[in-house]
Amino acid sequence: MQLPLHRIFCRLLTVFLLSAPVLRAAEISELDADSLGALAKDYAQSSFPLLRELLSIPNDANHPEEVEANVVWTESAFARRGFSTQRIATAEAPLLLATRQHADADNTVLIYLQIDGQPVDPSRWFQASPYTPALKQRNAAGEWEQIPWTAIENYDEEMRVFARSASDAKGPVAMFLASLDALADKNIAPNFNIKVIMDFEEELGSPNLPKAVTENRELLSADMLIIFDGPRHITNRPTLTFGARGIATVTLTTYGPVVPQHSGHFGNYAPNPALRLAKLLASMKDDEGRVTIPGFYDGISIDEATQEILRAVPDNEEEIRERLQLGSVDKVGRSYQEAIQYPSLNIRGMQSGWIDEKVRTIVPGWARAEIDIRLVLESDPERLIDLVKQHVRGQGFFVTDQVPDKALRMAHEKIATFTYENSYQSFRTDFDSEVGRWLRRALQRAFEEEPIQIRMSGGSIPISPFVNTLGIPAVTVPTVNRDNNQHSPNENLRLGNYRDGIRTMLGILTEPL
Repeated sequence: MQLPLHRIFCRLLTVFLLSAPVLRAAEISELDADSLGALAKDYAQSSFPLLRELLSIPNDANHPEEVEANVVWTESAFARRGFSTQRIATAEAPLLLATRQHADADNTVLIYLQIDGQPVDPSRWFQASPYTPALKQRNAAGEWEQIPWTAIENYDEEMRVFARSASDAKGPVAMFLASLDALADKNIAPNFNIKVIMDFEEELGSPNLPKAVTENRELLSADMLIIFDGPRHITNRPTLTFGARGIATVTLTTYGPVVPQHSGHFGNYAPNPALRLAKLLASMKDDEGRVTIPGFYDGISIDEATQEILRAVPDNEEEIRERLQLGSVDKVGRSYQEAIQYPSLNIRGMQSGWIDEKVRTIVPGWARAEIDIRLVLESDPERLIDLVKQHVRGQGFFVTDQVPDKALRMAHEKIATFTYENSYQSFRTDFDSEVGRWLRRALQRAFEEEPIQIRMSGGSIPISPFVNTLGIPAVTVPTVNRDNNQHSPNENLRLGNYRDGIRTMLGILTEPL
C-alpha cells in the first residue's frame, strides 16, 4: 500500500526528532529567566501566523463540520511536530490524543487542551467576523481600534488579538505549539513523555468525555495532568490553580395559558408564568446572595489552614468591584477566594414573552430559567439537584420532566418542568503534590518569582474524569489576560500574555521531572 506524501513526511520527521542529538532538560540550566524570555519573545513573533490561522477556523461544537475542520487542523499540527495522533471515538465529536515518547523518560505528563469555543453573534462584534482575527490597540480616547497586521512587527505587549477563542482556549494551544517549535529549533527535548488530549466539546459540558476516559484508561495513562486553560490572577502574575469547581445545569419552566393571551382581556385572570418563575427563583436565595435551600452548603468547612491559603492570594477586592462596577457583593464568603470554595446557584438566563422592539401586550404562555450549579469537592451533585427539585415542590409546584399536556394542566394549580444535566465534578490537588512542586520550580525559573497559588478556581473544566479514573493529580496553568471577554463578544488575547504563555510552557517543558 502506498502511503500519502504527508504521512511519509510525518514519519520521516518523527524518526529525525527521535534520532537527532538533543539536549535533555537536565542539561539546559543555561535556560534561565532571561534566555527563556528572549526565546519566548522570538517565537511569539514568529508564531503569529499560526495563531491567526487557528483562530480563523470556526469552532462551535454545535456544528459537526466545524468540529471536523478543527480536528483535521490539530491532527496535522501535532503530526508535523513529531507526535503520533489518534482519534478517540465518542457518541459525537471525537477526542484527539497526540503522543510523543522520549528515550529514557521515566514519567509521562498528560496535557489537556480545549479546541472548541462558545457560539457567536457576529452583530455584537466590532470587526468583520469573530473568525477573522483582528489586531487592535487603544487609541488616544482609550477605545480599541483595529490596526493592520503589519503593525505586529513593532511588537507592543498591550496590543490584542480579537477573535472567538483567542483566550478560551485556542490561544494556549498556539502557545504550546510555538513552545514546541522553539525547543525543536534548539534541539532541546523534555525528559518526560508527553500525551496531549484535545477536547472539542468543552463548551457543551464535555458530555462524552467521562465515558471515553473510562474506556481508554490504558491509552491515557500518565503520572500527572496539567491543563493549559483560563486567565491568570488579576495581577497578571504567573499563576497555578490547584482545583476547579464542577458544574451541573437545570432548566426550569413555569406555565400560564396554553398560548399567550391579550393582557387586556386576560390580565388579572390568567396567572402570569414570568411572575411565578420570578417568585420561585427569589425564594431560593436571601438578599445577600446566600442559598436558603436547607442543606445546600452542608459538608463545607473552611479551617484556619485553608484560610491561610486563601489569604495568600493577593486579591484587591476594591479593584474587583470597581472593574465589575458593583456597589455590593454577595455574602456567601468573607472574600472572593472564600466565596468560590462553596457551591453556587446561578441564574444564567431567563426567557418569557418578547422584549425590545418585539414587545407585546400579552400574558406569556410560559417562562423559563436556565440555572447552573457550580460544585465543590464536598458537594454531591445529585444531592444538590434533588434539594433544588424538592424546594420547587415545596413552593407548591407539581414537578415533571415533560411539557404538560391538557390533562396535567387542568389537574394542577402550578406546574414546573424540571430537567437537569450533571456534567462533571470538582477536583482539587494538594499544593505539596509532586506536580505542584515541579510546576512551582518551572515557573520560578522562568520568571524569577513565586507563582500565585490558588486553591480552586470558580470556573469549571472537565478534569475530574481524568483525576478519578486515571488516579493522577492535576493542576491548571492559566496564561491569558483576565479581561479577555471570555464567552462574550469581542473576546481577545493580550500579546504580552501570549508571549508570557510561551515562556511559561518553555519553563515547564525544560524543567526536569
